[in-house]
Amino acid sequence: MSVDVFDRVIKNAIDVMENSKYQIFEICENVRAEREALNKELQLVIEETAITIDIVDKFEVDYRRSRVRLTEVSRDFKRFNEEDIRAAYEAATQLQAQLAIHREKELHLKMRRDDLQKRLKNLDKQLERAEALVSQFGVVLEYLSGDLHQVTRLLESAKSRQLMGLKIILAQEEERKRIAREIHDGLAQNMANMVLRTEITERMLAKEAYSAVKEELADLKSGVRAGIEEVRKIIFNLRPMALDDLGLVPTLRKFVQDYEERSKISTKFELIGKEVRLPSGMEVAVYRLVQEAFSNVLKHAEASHITLELTFQQQMIKLTVTDNGVGFNTAGIDKKITQGSHYGLMGMRERVELLEGRFDIQSEVGAGTKVSMVIPIKSESKEE
Repeated sequence: MSVDVFDRVIKNAIDVMENSKYQIFEICENVRAEREALNKELQLVIEETAITIDIVDKFEVDYRRSRVRLTEVSRDFKRFNEEDIRAAYEAATQLQAQLAIHREKELHLKMRRDDLQKRLKNLDKQLERAEALVSQFGVVLEYLSGDLHQVTRLLESAKSRQLMGLKIILAQEEERKRIAREIHDGLAQNMANMVLRTEITERMLAKEAYSAVKEELADLKSGVRAGIEEVRKIIFNLRPMALDDLGLVPTLRKFVQDYEERSKISTKFELIGKEVRLPSGMEVAVYRLVQEAFSNVLKHAEASHITLELTFQQQMIKLTVTDNGVGFNTAGIDKKITQGSHYGLMGMRERVELLEGRFDIQSEVGAGTKVSMVIPIKSESKEE
């Protein structure tokens, strides 16, 4: 097949995929808009439900008192006449009717709340699938939109290089998707909630409910602080600045401490040998490997203790992550990783291989897991 024919085929495919990508993107935007509207409605329903529950509780107390009063006047004919009994009966009947009405309203609001929560959950699933499709289309379009002559040369040379390039692009898109989801699920939700709380505060000010306004402002202040912490966490996950300022070992110590506080899993960090500053890219890669290893333990191992051992030698560094979790059967693990059934391990192995290192797993069911990674330090690294 000539380059011109190949070029024409690729361009037609790109046009079709571009149109499909924008259609899916419009679907995503519509789902997001619907989700935002439903979320606002849900917040209002939750607020109204809380108010209705308080009213029902008050009516229940008043109704019990009226029943006691009715019993009292009905028994004591000396102190109370027929008019007193009728008044007590009418009061109890009226409170009973009001209580029934508000109980019905409470039941209706709770059903509405549950229905909105289910719809929001379904919309989240639809949005996740649509975003995955957009991401996949973006990856393929970026790959196809490159230099077609270069693509032809890649096709004629090593197939493994093509696959590696595609995996790198996929990894980039997955990272972008992860960051977008963190912002959407964390910071964006907090900001939307603060806008809603501000509107509620405005309504309270109109009613001169100053004590309630003070409480709402305190909650808003806490929400802003939580948003700031979320931004700092996202920035740190993108690029730990401590790597540039302090180096790999202090950054890993801080990561291990934060992990223990967050996950409640006991951790231990051991340094063997004398620390040597590595190239910036290699330090980031090592840090990401530790992140992924600890994340896998949290998701799958059910462990109560993790040990990170970092060994510096003249021509290599060695990372060893050991946990006391449930473990697994390693029979055929290399094939499973290659086939992509263990995504976390597959990503770690690919990172190590890009650094021309070795990756090894030792595990038994019920006996924990040990992941070892050996990464060579090249001569130019040592000079740096």
